[in-house]
This record gives sequence, C-alpha cells and structure tokens, in this order.
Amino acid sequence: MLSKRIIPCLDVQNGRVVKNVRFFEDHRDAGDPLTLAQAYEAQQADELVFYDITATHEGRSLMLDVAAQVAEQVMMPLTIGGGVNHLSDFRSLLMSGADKISVNSGAITRPELIREASGHHGAQCVMLSIDAKRRPDGSGWNVHRAGGRVDTGLDLIEWAVRGQALGAGEICLNIMDADGTRAGFDLTATRAVSQAVDLPVIASGGAGRLKDFRDVLLGGTEGGHADAALAASVFHFGELTVPQVKAYLHTQGIPVRPEWRDA
Repeated sequence: MLSKRIIPCLDVQNGRVVKNVRFFEDHRDAGDPLTLAQAYEAQQADELVFYDITATHEGRSLMLDVAAQVAEQVMMPLTIGGGVNHLSDFRSLLMSGADKISVNSGAITRPELIREASGHHGAQCVMLSIDAKRRPDGSGWNVHRAGGRVDTGLDLIEWAVRGQALGAGEICLNIMDADGTRAGFDLTATRAVSQAVDLPVIASGGAGRLKDFRDVLLGGTEGGHADAALAASVFHFGELTVPQVKAYLHTQGIPVRPEWRDA
C-alpha cells in the first residue's frame, strides 16, 4: 500500500481563513493563513490546500499575494484554487509559488482548460476539485459550481472520468452533504470515484474523529479507497493534530509519510 497523505485545507475569504458547515452555514473565523500554514508545516502535514471560496462567485481575481507570502515562508507543497478560469491563471499561481493548481468552476464552464493546463504545465500541476451533493432521490451525486451555489446537473462519476480523460493529475472530492459536519467522510461517494478513475483521489468533507481518517483511506468493500484525506475545522480549532492522525493511522496498519515509528 502506498503511503497516504494528510492535508489541511484553508478556505480563505477576505484574507482570513474561515470554516463553514455544508458550505454556507455557521461561518467561523479560523485565523491568519500564514500563521496556520507555518503551524501545519511544523506538524509535518504532507501538503496544504488553499481555496479562495468566494472568488468565482464574486468574480474576483486570484489571491496571488497569499500564494507568494505562504510559498516564501513554508516548504511543503502548496495547492491553490479559487477563481481559476484561464490558462494564464495557472501560470500566475505557479509563478507565485504554488506547486499545484486546483480548478473547479472554470473547468466546468470550459472543460478544455484541463487539457490546456495539463499540456502546458504537466498533469502533476492540475488538480480537478469537485464539489458534489447527493441527489434527492439517492440515485447519485450532482456536481456543483460557484462555491457550491449552482447545481450543474453533471453526474459526479461521469465528470470525474471525463476529468481524467482531459488530463487532470488528481481529483479532490468534496461531498457537500458532509462538509463541516464532522460526521465522517462520505465513503460511498469516495469509493465510487476512486474505483472509477486511475488517479489519486483526495477525500474532503466530514472529518471529525480519528476513525474517519482510517475509514476513508481503507480499501475493501466498506472503505473509501482514498489516497489522501483533507480536513479543515478539526485541525484549525485544535481538536486533532496532524501527528495525532498519522500516529493513529500507523497503529491501524495504514502507511503515512514520513514513515511513522512508535516512540
């Protein structure tokens, strides 16, 4: 089994890290982006993801200043997304210090953006971020755009498969029903996407307990089959730390990076 990654996520709005429930409920301030980034590097997080969560909805430009400030101070890989709509946006963020670029609404509006970015910068730089919500009839999940505000009608599995065909190097799957609830990742949706594509899948939305990380990273008939787990509020507000999660996963036989050894 390849080593699994633990990734804190920083949702940024107006220069501050915030956290909501199911995208729109219970808005809370979580702190300064650079301060949190430095804390997570000290905790040996594998990567860090920044999302400007209202850039597309508000039609704002990229948060290049945040990207540059954080990249100058921390060494771990950075993924940045929000308001990415053109090939030039990829270049600007990469030049500001990002290692990977997350594209969501921009790719839904113009799917060829994935192919263009992959062709110019390499698939390893292109993360397809998908916000999805279970359909009322329970038949599957629909993809949403504009920070979860618009139901596109696209089927989650079909969009993930198409994203791979267009050249995405990784998928970050956020299930809106679980986001911020701390009730656990959506294992069914994560497993369905992981089994439908041959790309690394990052599970996002719902982390609350140590067991949630184990469940989504496990394989088998009940696990989520994810390659990495992303979380926000449980880390931001000190309920769990990255070392706690990695130590627990080690006891469960799940390899993590760096190789974890018992004290």
